[in-house]
Amino acid sequence: MLANANFTDPWMQTLGLLSVLSGGTDAGVNELAAAVSRNGRKNCDLPVMGQRFEVQVHVIDRPSKSTATVIWRDPTRCSYGDQVWHASRARVTGVCAMSGRGIQPGDAIYKPRPCRPVPLNSGAMILRTVLDNAVSL
Repeated sequence: MLANANFTDPWMQTLGLLSVLSGGTDAGVNELAAAVSRNGRKNCDLPVMGQRFEVQVHVIDRPSKSTATVIWRDPTRCSYGDQVWHASRARVTGVCAMSGRGIQPGDAIYKPRPCRPVPLNSGAMILRTVLDNAVSL
């Protein structure tokens, strides 16, 4: 029964609030932080605009136009050396893991391909334009 509970990690909520209170953030960050909190994301530490986020994301391959192989390193939670991400549309407000830019519902994104066990970064998103530009550099 608790597996289906909507739970927000208190530590990540505290870090998000501290990043907002520390200043130096873009306009609208308060609304974005509130939206992330409301969505109850529990699977990964998602960045907040203006926050110094220690996740390292690198694209290592593009097997097809709609997929990318990504290295994801999060020193506090998880590390994936060859995680497959697929093209999709954002369903919720979020932040791009590579650029820190805001993501709105309907934006073209990449997200981790669903699998079992569910990856810890399953709620992460990368804007499609950011990923495409990173590959073309």
